[in-house]
Amino acid sequence: MKIYPAIDILDGKCVRLFQGRLDKPKVYYDDPLEAAIHFQEKGVKRIHVVDLNGAVEGRIKNWGALERIILYTQLEIQFGGGVRTMLTVEKLFNAGVSRVVLGTSVVDAPELLAEASQKFGEKIVAAIDVKGENVSVKGWREKTELKPKELVKELEMIGIKTIIYTDISVDGTLKGVNVSGIKKLLEETEIKVIASGGIKDLNDIVKLKQLEPLGLEGAIIGKAIYERTIDIKEALKIAGDAE
Repeated sequence: MKIYPAIDILDGKCVRLFQGRLDKPKVYYDDPLEAAIHFQEKGVKRIHVVDLNGAVEGRIKNWGALERIILYTQLEIQFGGGVRTMLTVEKLFNAGVSRVVLGTSVVDAPELLAEASQKFGEKIVAAIDVKGENVSVKGWREKTELKPKELVKELEMIGIKTIIYTDISVDGTLKGVNVSGIKKLLEETEIKVIASGGIKDLNDIVKLKQLEPLGLEGAIIGKAIYERTIDIKEALKIAGDAE
């Protein structure tokens, strides 16, 4: 199982949000590069970077921070937030990003998702952000009428191979990962799933690891790392993602 420490960038700083709320971000690093270097020194192979400004505004706003992480680390970077055009997708890959995540476009511009997936294959990841029983978009601010199961079926038809499933209600809360919701999703699809939201401690990593045979590819860990309720080196060992 792959471990993806999360680096969420807001106004150039590395922050964490509570349930996706932008009004009270907690800053952990003034420079996101410091977080990336810290993770690399701990043995991390890959990170999940989100441009929070971009997710809301519809275009990438923190290019500088992303480019510095690419330049000064050897980490694989999975990036999302504000990716709404094919030109942006291509620019990200040309810059050195390993995987591009499409979120709002999954609902608002499925033709972009299909085109990107056809051209770049498994390097394109679709994000399904769920609040309650419905999918949310545009930085989690807008709720749709779509159910996760319906959206997954559409993604299967498009040819998407990997999705990120985030339970917004527990994201940034350290209340524990929604194992049952992830398990249900895995049983309903052949698409690989990366779990995100609510991961609290190493016990959550153990529970998620048990879902690997069902198609769980990995887990994105955010606040638990920054608040030190999870030791990243131990998480890598449990996941089988250590050097």
